[in-house]
Amino acid sequence: MLYINSKFKFKKSYIFVAPKSSPMKKTLLLLLFTLIYPISAFLQQDESTSEITVEKIWKKYEFFGSRVDGFRSMKDGNHFTQFILVDGHKSIIQYSFENMGSKGETLLNGKDLKYDGKILNPDSYSFNDDETKILLTVNRVKRYRRSYFAEYFLFDRETNELQPLDEERTPQTLASYSPDGKKVAYIYRNNLYIKNLESGKVKAITDDGEDNKIINGTTDWVYEEEFAYTKAYEWSPNSEHIAYLRFDETNVKEFTMMYYRDLYPEAYTFKYPKAGEDNSKVSLYVAKVKNGKSKKIDLGAYEYIPRIKYSSVENKLMALTLNRHQNHLKYHWINVEDRKMPSKVIYEEKDKAYVEIDDNLYFMKDGKRFIRTSEKDGHNHIYIIGIDGTSQQVTTGSWDVVEFKGINEDNETIYYISAEEGAPYKMLYSIKTDGTNKMKISANRGTNDANFTSGMKYYVNRWSDANNAPLFSLHKADGTLIEVLEDNEILTMLMKKHKFQPKTFMKLPGAEYDLNAWIIKPPNFDSTKQYPVYFNVYCGPGKNTVEDQYDGGNFAYHQLLAQKGYIVMSVDPRGTMYRGSAFKKSTYLELGKKETEDLIEVAKHVAQWSFVDKERIGIMGWSYGGYMTSLAMTKGADIFKMGIAVAPVTNWRYYDNIYTERFMRTPNENADGYDNNSPINHVEKLKGKYLLIHGSGDDNVHVQNTMEMIDALVAADKDFDLFVYPNKNHGIYGGNTRNHLFNMMLNYTLKNL
Repeated sequence: MLYINSKFKFKKSYIFVAPKSSPMKKTLLLLLFTLIYPISAFLQQDESTSEITVEKIWKKYEFFGSRVDGFRSMKDGNHFTQFILVDGHKSIIQYSFENMGSKGETLLNGKDLKYDGKILNPDSYSFNDDETKILLTVNRVKRYRRSYFAEYFLFDRETNELQPLDEERTPQTLASYSPDGKKVAYIYRNNLYIKNLESGKVKAITDDGEDNKIINGTTDWVYEEEFAYTKAYEWSPNSEHIAYLRFDETNVKEFTMMYYRDLYPEAYTFKYPKAGEDNSKVSLYVAKVKNGKSKKIDLGAYEYIPRIKYSSVENKLMALTLNRHQNHLKYHWINVEDRKMPSKVIYEEKDKAYVEIDDNLYFMKDGKRFIRTSEKDGHNHIYIIGIDGTSQQVTTGSWDVVEFKGINEDNETIYYISAEEGAPYKMLYSIKTDGTNKMKISANRGTNDANFTSGMKYYVNRWSDANNAPLFSLHKADGTLIEVLEDNEILTMLMKKHKFQPKTFMKLPGAEYDLNAWIIKPPNFDSTKQYPVYFNVYCGPGKNTVEDQYDGGNFAYHQLLAQKGYIVMSVDPRGTMYRGSAFKKSTYLELGKKETEDLIEVAKHVAQWSFVDKERIGIMGWSYGGYMTSLAMTKGADIFKMGIAVAPVTNWRYYDNIYTERFMRTPNENADGYDNNSPINHVEKLKGKYLLIHGSGDDNVHVQNTMEMIDALVAADKDFDLFVYPNKNHGIYGGNTRNHLFNMMLNYTLKNL
């Protein structure tokens, strides 16, 4: 997935421990805010301090606000736990949803986390099924976008005993308790292990794991990135079997990046399958925990296994497979109690373009039905699928379900987020499993994201709109407000103090459809004057930029540009989300073509506005947005006078095969689609000022893309500007990096637009 979230949360969130009305919470907020920004200084600001600066955004992080993190719902659905500092140590405290102001119960005192003479500082934790044991991660080290390594420790609440998971094999990853709480499975050096907590013995389920060759129980780089999938093993409900994927990367070609840290650069090599190249050969195995013996499951012909999951009540396993084109999805039902472990396809779905994979493989209590969201009727909707092949559509309409949030089977109610009011808006709804009694639960228009507790009794909602800071609130499942947990009062004051201008939404004519867009005008806007226009774009599948939600650092940076006299805009062209599958999939086999046509058409329309200086229209984008910026500056050279492309794809042949082939098929099948829409093949059209920016340690969109673009620009004798951040990945952050990056982009814009 190309999208890079630039709204990083650099400061720890404030953790609520009492209701909004209580003096305790107000005191905590005041204390924490004082640590970041002295209240007296804030209140005594003069007019000069109302100016927005890059440093305030990306060095002091003043405009990101606070959020409520760390909720872990307990099994009863009435309580939750959080990490709380007690006497300087991270402790796990349990609170009641119904009595938020009460003093919590200590489930684990941080001072008891002492091992080998040192107090541990855990990063995260999880409980076993009966919540008597806690699995703690310590010293977590990030690997790729989602994966990490860590040291794991086991804490027994009944005995108060703390022990390392496996001192001999460390660090590990993806540790999890068995359903009976008697065992823990984990990955170490590409092998799957199980520790028996009663005997302390460790059993290797696999022994052939090898770096850049064989992976067991977790996924390769491209599965992690494109299927959002890392934990590739599953316990059976009775804890007697464990299913896992085995990746054979032998034939996958390697990619090498250089890190510039020491006297001699260090090479980092990993497997990265580019478009049209060999994938890992992925197989499904089921092992008997008692003896560790594994059996390979026959799934017929397939290319990918993007999900596996056991039934909720039976030792039956579901495995999903996809073909190489990703337009034929199959659900396989496997009886692991049968010695032969037969596999049967019980449901399948086809599409002329591609079929989406979701995370909604939720088995209902009967173990015979599961949830899926599908676009098979032209919009994304919720279906209940039976293992007998039956399919019941629950939601209907000319709008898209954004996310299935859960189901309360006791009252047969499904909860989901949808874009029924338009692509920029996300609202929470409920509906009965038979499709009746649909109700809108969200009270405020904008963007709502509800996270439900176990049992679906309560949810924590994050709401914001384009011009209002995030508000976190606790609700009963029917929407009844229990407590405002965080209202971001301080951020709201800062926005007012810095004179943020409203972001407003509109429709603009594209090449074929009217398109969603937003605009921010400069302070004291005068329609008799002419202003330059700065487009910020993404435009790719899977991510919209025209969303009615607070946009953190990006929003603050766009306010800075507005203060400098720019009109700032964004638009979602064809190929973007939540306007039905036909709109989204209209770019199939020719990524970049229709999106560029839409951008050019919108820019031409904007150029006709009397208050726009048509000679000063610029564009900036990151990742897929960098790709679109590069196409706009070449194919749209007569319109766009300045472009800043950050970490751009410049030829889809250089990107990974799961993402690229989903939309383009392989280069051998669709050479024209690849080449006609590569900015590398249009560099001779470039006229304006063009800045390329990339991190040399980008494992996602390789710096090769920028290097190949440079070659083409040089061959065409074109002037351009370039900046490379050594060792930085796709996010280009860390230390002073973001501050430097945005200062550089600001200065480039002021000079050239």
